[in-house]
Amino acid sequence: MEETSVKPVYTLRQIILYFLKLGYAGFGGPVALVGYMYRDLVEERKWITEEEYKDGLALAQLAPGPLAAQLGIYLGYVHYRVLGATLCGLAFVLPSFFMVVAIGIAYKLFGGLPWMQAIFYGVGAAVVGIIAISSYKLTEKSISKVNIKSITEKWMLWIFFLLAAIVTIVTEQEQVLLFVAAGLLYMFVKAPPKGLRKPSVANSVFLAGIGFWQFELNTLGQIAWFFTKAGAFVFGSGLAIVPFLHSGVVTEYQWLNEHEFIDAVAVAMITPGPVVITVGFIGYLVAGFPGAAVAALATFLPCYLFTVLPAPYFKKYGKHPSIKAFVDGITAAVVGALAGSVIVIAIRTIKDIPTALIAIITIVILLKIKKVKEPQVILVAAIIGLILKLLLS
Repeated sequence: MEETSVKPVYTLRQIILYFLKLGYAGFGGPVALVGYMYRDLVEERKWITEEEYKDGLALAQLAPGPLAAQLGIYLGYVHYRVLGATLCGLAFVLPSFFMVVAIGIAYKLFGGLPWMQAIFYGVGAAVVGIIAISSYKLTEKSISKVNIKSITEKWMLWIFFLLAAIVTIVTEQEQVLLFVAAGLLYMFVKAPPKGLRKPSVANSVFLAGIGFWQFELNTLGQIAWFFTKAGAFVFGSGLAIVPFLHSGVVTEYQWLNEHEFIDAVAVAMITPGPVVITVGFIGYLVAGFPGAAVAALATFLPCYLFTVLPAPYFKKYGKHPSIKAFVDGITAAVVGALAGSVIVIAIRTIKDIPTALIAIITIVILLKIKKVKEPQVILVAAIIGLILKLLLS
């Protein structure tokens, strides 16, 4: 991005306070958060120009990592460069991070109690429905509409989608190499680089009780490496990270069981700010506060670097056909993996008729009633879970 000569009409403190508020009161997931930024910063306050916003959104979509957090970091960079990007990113992420740590403490204390289990009985089923809808919307946004004409036009991307979905269902793991291969293949077919077109080419008693400071250095190292990969290699937004987290947290390392993982996704749904902050909750359950801090830092640091480092050059190179084709291929495979993970999680979570009905009703409500948001669905599902457990007990 070229250096702007226009003096900003807002102070650094003002934009930091804006992202702080968005971090503790911005519900609705990445699409909603991105919309709030446009409405507030471009249309109403006119702090950011339409072109600056579009550049930031394009870069956030091209790079791996959480969409809303990357856009927030970029908008902080626009007039206040690295300092603005850093402080706006922290202001956006920290409120929800402390919320999920607090929920993690409560989960450690009360997770075994019947009322807590009853709440997540209903919430877990609703989360399956929410993930299914997110997968559907992400598919339409990232690949094409689900109709014969669109599928015919984007047939190669749909092949990547189906292949990744099948591999995820069969292996119950996300295959990063498959994503990269899909991106490279699509780039070579649709927009190969010019050169390739030629033939030549220590715990206190209290803190121990809530697991606040219980960790092992070896586990922290594993958390750092795994969540760095999650932040560096997962394309898409919001719940696109779910299949990657599931394959590592549940299948590979077995840090959490299936129910605990579903609860972690539910926590992401009921807290404001970026959905990906659920990594803090997962980290807390695995290794206390150090685990939460390491997981969050490892996830968001790549996203920060992928935004700040290319920002000065993005206007010049970001719209290159080869780069766009590469990301299109990767995105199709990632969305397919998300669809596959929905099936894997549903098989393990939907155990009876009530949970199946909660999941189906969640899907219908989110599809048909636009004013209803995910946190409202989660709240109702929690109440239904409590009522059902009381009636069945």
